[in-house]
This record gives sequence, structure tokens and C-alpha cells, in this order.
Amino acid sequence: MRHFLIVVILYSLSFPALAQEKRIYVSRDANGVVIFSDSPSPGAEEITLTVRPNLMEATEVRPIEKKAPAPEAFKVEITQPLDQATVRDNTGSVYIEGRIQPRFQRGFRVRLVFDGLAYGEPQNTTVFVLRDIDRGAHTIQLELIDQNGKLIAISPVTTFYLHRASVISPN
Repeated sequence: MRHFLIVVILYSLSFPALAQEKRIYVSRDANGVVIFSDSPSPGAEEITLTVRPNLMEATEVRPIEKKAPAPEAFKVEITQPLDQATVRDNTGSVYIEGRIQPRFQRGFRVRLVFDGLAYGEPQNTTVFVLRDIDRGAHTIQLELIDQNGKLIAISPVTTFYLHRASVISPN
């Protein structure tokens, strides 16, 4: 409060000085260049300016409205199989498990993307079973979809390698 009072007193004392008229003289030199000065010179014209302080009316101060916190972003990840893991199953079955954070909400669905294509229908669990999959490298992702069909979050791509024994190459 003390600092505010000092600023108000200093401003009120300087206000009359700001409102005084200032004298400015304008003339041209031999090359025609315009010269402005605060002291008169032969042939100079006087220009009178009234300097007023630059004031702005106070505006209404409103408290900042607190908004509800934004809903947390969902994080989807595949926990099984691990990225770059080798799955050994002669029947070609692969069990996929995922995790969603924060907590899975009612009405949400999870879709499995297998080798770039949607696999089956979206479901309300993060556990999937792939059957009769060919040996080799495969990619999987999980997509979280809300009750309106909007994609909410997607997991990073996980690559796994399915190893199935064969008659030609048992290893």
C-alpha cells in the first residue's frame, strides 16, 4: 500500500509538467532537409504542441474463472507379447494382453489391429487370442474407441515373431 501511495503522489506532481506547452521550431537547411529544434533559429517556424498524458480508463476486473480439469489422456499399451519377442506355439496361437490408463471407462471398446488390419470386432476387454497364425514377423496395435466410435488412443506398434515347428525345418 505504501508503494502505491508513493507512485500516486509522484504521478500527481508530474502531471502539471506534462500538460505544459512545448515549443518546437522547424526549418530547412541549404539542402532542403527538414530540421526540428527546441531553440529558435533564423527563418524557423514555431510549432506549438500540447502534450497530454496517455491515460486509459480503468476496466472492470473480473476474477479468473477456474475451469474443470481436462480429462486425462488415455495411454494404451501392449503388455504381452513384448516388442521384438519370439512366441513359440506350434498351433499358431498368440495371446495378447493390453493395459489402459487411467481406468477403462464404461462404453469404451478396444480394437486389435493385426498386421495393419482390424482383427475381429472391438470388445470391452484388453485380452485377445489369435488362432492359426502363420510363422514369421507380425505387428499388433490396440486402439481405444469411445461409445461414439471415435478413436481415443492407440498403442505403439509391437512386433513379435511367431515360431512354429515345421516338417521341413523343425527348428
